[in-house]
Amino acid sequence: MSAQKQPDAVHVDEKSKDTQLAKDRSDGTGNFLTTDQGLRIEHTDDSLKIGARGPTLLEDFHLREKVMRFDHERIPERVVHARGSAAHGYFQVYQPMSKYTRAGFLQDPSRKTPVFVRFSTVAGSRGSADTVRDVRGFAVKFYTDEGNFDLVGNNIPVFFVQDGIKFPDFVHAAKPEPHHEMPQAATAHDSFWDFVSLVPETMHMVMWAMSDRGIPRSYRMMEGFGVHTFRFINEKNESRFVKFHWKPLLGVHSLVWDEAQKLAGKDADFHRRDLWESIEMGDFPEYELGVQIIEEADAQKLGIELLDATKLVPEELVPVQRIGKLVLDRNPDNFFAETEQVAYCVSNVVPGIGFTDDPLMQARLFSYLDTQLTRLGGPNFAELPINRPVAPVHNHQQDGFGRHTVNTSRANYHPNSLSGGCPFLASQKQGGYVHPPEQVTGKKQRVRAESFQDHYSQAALFFNSLTPPEQEHLIDACRFELGKVETLHIRERVLEHFAKVDGKLAAAVAAGLGLPTPAAQPSPAKGPVATSPALSMELGKGGGIKSRRIAVLVADGVDSDELMAVRKELEGQGAHVKVIAKHLGTVKAANGQAVKVDKSAITTASIEYDGVYIPGGAASVATLKKDGEARHFVQEAYLHCKTVAASTGATDVLKACEVDPAAPGIVTGAAQALGKAFVAALAKHRHWDRKDNDRVPA
Repeated sequence: MSAQKQPDAVHVDEKSKDTQLAKDRSDGTGNFLTTDQGLRIEHTDDSLKIGARGPTLLEDFHLREKVMRFDHERIPERVVHARGSAAHGYFQVYQPMSKYTRAGFLQDPSRKTPVFVRFSTVAGSRGSADTVRDVRGFAVKFYTDEGNFDLVGNNIPVFFVQDGIKFPDFVHAAKPEPHHEMPQAATAHDSFWDFVSLVPETMHMVMWAMSDRGIPRSYRMMEGFGVHTFRFINEKNESRFVKFHWKPLLGVHSLVWDEAQKLAGKDADFHRRDLWESIEMGDFPEYELGVQIIEEADAQKLGIELLDATKLVPEELVPVQRIGKLVLDRNPDNFFAETEQVAYCVSNVVPGIGFTDDPLMQARLFSYLDTQLTRLGGPNFAELPINRPVAPVHNHQQDGFGRHTVNTSRANYHPNSLSGGCPFLASQKQGGYVHPPEQVTGKKQRVRAESFQDHYSQAALFFNSLTPPEQEHLIDACRFELGKVETLHIRERVLEHFAKVDGKLAAAVAAGLGLPTPAAQPSPAKGPVATSPALSMELGKGGGIKSRRIAVLVADGVDSDELMAVRKELEGQGAHVKVIAKHLGTVKAANGQAVKVDKSAITTASIEYDGVYIPGGAASVATLKKDGEARHFVQEAYLHCKTVAASTGATDVLKACEVDPAAPGIVTGAAQALGKAFVAALAKHRHWDRKDNDRVPA
């Protein structure tokens, strides 16, 4: 090392990545239009021609540059996870984790590590809808002072296949069928279920995907998981197994299937818009990072193969320790430059975090790096602003498409003496990454371990851990998906697998398909726990009504005093209230005041809200009773088991909608008491005990 130059020092806080990105931002406000070379442009509306009607000249460099850049502004979309939304934020650990890991960002509770988080659907293209039934990606890039750590996971803790060599087969089967490129962003077709019926290791993940987890209410209200078993390694090189969890502080909530389908048409950007608007309004999404830490000596005692990505470790068996908080507090400045160009790689780790021999993970370690080379045009994708580490980068990599770095050293190899041996190697104490030693023996062979052969016990565990309404939704999802399958023997094969998961499940799905119930199958092997309440969204839901969106239906003559009283109560609990009427502008209240309208009825629907309120006012109530759109709004919310509130003078609207004021989740009364009761009912999120909602004509 040269005596004149010291290693680059870096201090990272939650603003570090933002500061680094600042020099790459460009705002044209108040500036001249230029070419990419900085030449000011005098005219950009007409190409350079010989005469007003003559041929265009090849000499027109501005035309050629402008059209060339337009021709190439689209990059290949991701094969999977093409449809994404993202946000900046920070992560802060609660207590030092030095007992378990030497990862620097997990040591100092006062440090805020900048992050960039991308949420996504898996199967659809960039132009597909947000609310389709699908797995959701949950990828977090930590910009630490030791380099980037990418925790690239999903909202479901397990996966469809056990070995990465099967991943191309699974994705090909799930994607639109090759002969006609249909259906888009959906697994309700023959090739997906053909694959599932022939690969029984998919059964556990199928249960999750067909459950309400496959249609989350928002990115802010879904869990995230690292999926695989990783390693924590401390300063003593002691290794422990670890599984990562993200727990949303708003609780885990879902849409219902009818909502999800309608939203795909009404607002294909529903989840993207929700994330963006929530951050803009200051409702910052928050998640706690949880870890399940397993001593290597205890791994065999669990009776669960930790290297099998189709298996989870029940929280009742190994509790999740919540060790820090993730806060998303800033939207991207430019979708393409950040959300689209961000490149996550499973192989991006920092000292103190390592891998296991999970055969799905091992393939991902290759695949993610490989796919970025094609998608982002070459090996220099890490130099793009959103991907560039905050930690200093020095190596002998050089050249290639899109190279930004201007290397000034004479020596571009190691070892060297011309540059004093620099950049020099770092020991473990100096922050060098050291792979933990692991004894490996065995024959080279293509074989699946016997411990990977149980394909049904955890699928049964998941199904049996759900509440009755959740089980009903899963059954309905299977009926829908398999009802779209045209090949009879595929439907029959899937039912045979369902019978090995749970007899009730198989019988209910078979009845919906008009097929005989498969013969009873032996019960799957019992795992270490019979049920896991942590797997049920209904048993674990919570989060109050913060950031929930409430629709208020009004017309001229509304009682503005009642409206304001209930609105104050709702907004005091962090909810957002939107006043909806036939037209934008204002409506005239009963006392003559103008009430601002936030949305016109033609531009919105009940599926965009978490609850509905109808204030009193004789004239307003009389109008709403006769308004078909207003009645449909109320009936649809009732159908979806949402809370509906009506002031004492507005119960006639409920009757016009054939809604029983005494039904579960229907709140009536005077304004002051109504507000508090409305909040309490909204906190339940859905009212599944509402048994007559299928009769409403919505």
